[in-house]
Amino acid sequence: MTMYPKYRELERIENGRRSAWGVFGSEDDLGTANFLSPVAVRAATREIQTGERVNLSLPLDLPTPPYFGRNPMQHRIFRHSELVLDDVMDNFFPQASSQWDGLRHRKDPDVGFYNGVSEEEAGAGGSRLGVEAWAQQGIVGRGVLLDIPRFGGIEDYDPFVPHRIDVKMIKKVLDAERVVLSDGDILLVRTGYMGAYLAAPVTDRGALRDKVTSAGLAAAEEMAEFLWDNRITAAAGDNPGLEALPRNLEVPDLHSRLIPMLGFLIGEFWALDALAEASARDGRYTCFLASVPLNLPGGVGTPANAIALR
Repeated sequence: MTMYPKYRELERIENGRRSAWGVFGSEDDLGTANFLSPVAVRAATREIQTGERVNLSLPLDLPTPPYFGRNPMQHRIFRHSELVLDDVMDNFFPQASSQWDGLRHRKDPDVGFYNGVSEEEAGAGGSRLGVEAWAQQGIVGRGVLLDIPRFGGIEDYDPFVPHRIDVKMIKKVLDAERVVLSDGDILLVRTGYMGAYLAAPVTDRGALRDKVTSAGLAAAEEMAEFLWDNRITAAAGDNPGLEALPRNLEVPDLHSRLIPMLGFLIGEFWALDALAEASARDGRYTCFLASVPLNLPGGVGTPANAIALR
């Protein structure tokens, strides 16, 4: 098994933050997807016990209206010939629905993109850090559901309140679920946001979009240390930003701690309620997870296209 440095052994670079640059090689475009070793993937197959399959992706046209200034997708079906239909999507934003943030999605204001990749290499027309690197083998491994509404111990819990899920709470939930983390795990953080969003009147969705408040992961450096030291490949939430929103402007946001510094995979808008129901029925909060990113050269983000196998 490859030995990687602990978080506190990572070098602090000029912005004062610890960086995983070079840990996976100077030309690495995968980031923490490197934790998905053949050993980790093979071990994850043991999670398939019943053959049950659970979709983890929203329909591509949800949420509607789209968040963060994106335009609504337009899906048009047309007749290609007398016997053949075809379709096309306009205003298709790969990160508008259940998605992964690519490593070129976010840079640090002081030091730039993950692994020291330049603006020219990661920007429009560049060839580095695109989601096509993940598409070659997929994001495939053991999924671990963190069911915060069920096990977080927050009284009068409301996913539209910016509860900050810290490391202590994550450990509490893992203990309640009787889960021990393994190298390469993919955390599925169920805040309950998406279920509450879908249950709200359609007429209220615009207001939820315009003033985004949600429970999510805390942005403290302790969170980055926990994720790195446990060799977590990715964390995907059912809320708009994985981290709690609105962000605490007094501390660096979690995206800037994770994506440019560690090459960490962040997922947003995932559909996790059905998996939570299945897990509650039999007490198993782990699964085999398969997500196939778009093989889109230079992609900044990608739909999750994810399924859990139990």
